[in-house]
Amino acid sequence: MPEKVEDLAAFLNEQGLCASLTRKEVETILEYTEEVYYDRNQVIMDIGEVGNALFIVIEGEAALFHENEQGTETEVGRFHQGEFMGEMSFFDKKPRLVRMRAMRDCTRLLKLSRNMYERLRVEHPFITVNLLEFAIVSLDHLIRQMSTEVTVLTDYYFAPGKK
Repeated sequence: MPEKVEDLAAFLNEQGLCASLTRKEVETILEYTEEVYYDRNQVIMDIGEVGNALFIVIEGEAALFHENEQGTETEVGRFHQGEFMGEMSFFDKKPRLVRMRAMRDCTRLLKLSRNMYERLRVEHPFITVNLLEFAIVSLDHLIRQMSTEVTVLTDYYFAPGKK
């Protein structure tokens, strides 16, 4: 096995996605994915697109941006090494509400396209179940973070003594 594949397999083996997978199953994931690279500020996924791929951050960072009516972007989230991204639009097949940009040069992602996901689902259902569980946990973290931020903002806005 080439060293690069060995390194990726070792990296994935340390992630929650692969916690209950064998080394061979981790290597199987690599057969269905491809490495992609983005430079700083390059758009990875854009507003209005329907998700056609899932990504795992291998190196670098990516951020989510909301764009207001005047075209001003506000950062609303960030992804770091080992995190899963793109799952919401991928699974619900609805247009994205935010733009995702690479935040560092040479941001390295592992991409699982919809076509390869469909193959993986049929050919390796156990691996796909692990992927879905990882997506659920990832979305749960996102919802919890957003809930906390909304609560803090609400408490600030409606704090006792404010009119």
